[in-house]
Amino acid sequence: MKLKQPKNGYCYNSDTMFLYDFITKFNIKGNVLDVGGGCGVLGLLVKRDFPKINLTLIEKQSIMKEFIEENLKLNSLEAEVILGDFLEFEFNKKFDFIISNPPFYQGTLKSENEIKKIARYEEFLPIKEFFEKVNSLLKERGEFIFCYDAKRIDDIILKLPKPLKVIDMRFFYPRINKNATLVLIRAKRHAKSLVTIHPPLIGFEGDEYSKEASKIYKKANTESIKV
Repeated sequence: MKLKQPKNGYCYNSDTMFLYDFITKFNIKGNVLDVGGGCGVLGLLVKRDFPKINLTLIEKQSIMKEFIEENLKLNSLEAEVILGDFLEFEFNKKFDFIISNPPFYQGTLKSENEIKKIARYEEFLPIKEFFEKVNSLLKERGEFIFCYDAKRIDDIILKLPKPLKVIDMRFFYPRINKNATLVLIRAKRHAKSLVTIHPPLIGFEGDEYSKEASKIYKKANTESIKV
């Protein structure tokens, strides 16, 4: 998949690749919303692998919305693209799945590029308000699949509103002897099952990508075009 991205803006990274792989472990169908689409990479990869879904992407930056639209054409995919703030936009339908690689870093650098700031920092999509809006937009048995800073796991569980319940969780570790930096989570409304804690995902083995990380990059098969 070829993906155009801004030379001086935020570019997708390994978090998105690992989240994409995690999402594809489940039966994705129906109406799917990608929150904070960026250049469209997450939503487009899921649409490529699950072509029957009805995909909607919402992005608050007009320049990134243009990249999504270009990338849809470039890869012969179809989706609804909305320019708007997720917390303020009034949707006219509910969703079976909401997916997102949201901004989750705390604090901001004043000198940083505006596009990068909006894509990275939680102040642009506060966790409590984010979760509450997701909950309101999901169908009765709808699912929410996302990633977040692993150090915020207590915050995630505390602020996830009922009837959303975590049912799958996987932690990513840059190396086997390092602390987890990312958590991949699947939550479902009205779920009764216990939580499945999946085996850890390791980024590197020595100086090389781990076998699983390499498989994920190969499966995604993306080519970045900086413009």
